[in-house]
Amino acid sequence: MKKITHLDSVYAFNVFNQFEVRHPLVNIVDWSKAIVRPDCNVHLELYCIALSILDNQEGKLSFIAPGQTIGVEDTAGRVPRKGHALVFHPDLIAGTTLADHLNIYHFFQNNSHQVLQLSQYECKVVSDCFAKIEYELSQAIDKHSKKLLASNVELFLNYCERFYDRQFTTPNHNNRGMVKDFKQLLNHYFKCDNLIENGIPSVAYFADKLNISANYFGDLIKKEAGKSAQEYIKDKIIDEAKNKIYNRSKSINEIAYELGFKYPQHFSRFFKKNVGLSPNEYRLSALT
Repeated sequence: MKKITHLDSVYAFNVFNQFEVRHPLVNIVDWSKAIVRPDCNVHLELYCIALSILDNQEGKLSFIAPGQTIGVEDTAGRVPRKGHALVFHPDLIAGTTLADHLNIYHFFQNNSHQVLQLSQYECKVVSDCFAKIEYELSQAIDKHSKKLLASNVELFLNYCERFYDRQFTTPNHNNRGMVKDFKQLLNHYFKCDNLIENGIPSVAYFADKLNISANYFGDLIKKEAGKSAQEYIKDKIIDEAKNKIYNRSKSINEIAYELGFKYPQHFSRFFKKNVGLSPNEYRLSALT
């Protein structure tokens, strides 16, 4: 098992990578200058947004939120990564407007890190934002430092939000394929014994299966299919419930358990809310 290294401060992050310490709460780092490290897992209590430049000068932007653990591979003998990263402690934005609405940025997740594909132009925008923060880091810390650094971080995140939304407005064959994969996973879940063993599936369950963040997955399904992933799950439960209710050999309680409900009364309330009839009323109406 890989060793877990806990990094709960920007200082610890800098020491771990042997980067220069310039500010206690924030840094811009150059990946090409990172030291060679052994395989390990790193648990971060920091925000980290990393830009990796590809051979075609396009790039990838990765987002990591506090509380996540990432794998670090041995870089010995490898070509150094091209790109930079912004790393900052939550205290940097404490008491600012950014702290109040940080949750609007869906690319920060607690369970998995999000990756955005960037064009050459978008990479230039990111580099320009990093340069503004870099400039502030080169200045002596004064009463304006925190406000200016937090403002530049917020500007950068707003650009990231644009890049994030762009993924849903640009035609993308992979996105359509992901909707198809979701529907297949949903159908398979209901065909197997997963409902009885694990209960009703969550949106996060399917996002994890497709190796993307839950919020990104939810936004993608909504944009591509016209309804949310949660609506798909709800509609699937209703369709399965209706089919089972037609079979009078099973009681409503048995059907509830088969559909993953711990308590039959929860199933009855769910069914009536969405169908307009209780399960028993629906069964009786089917016979008339």
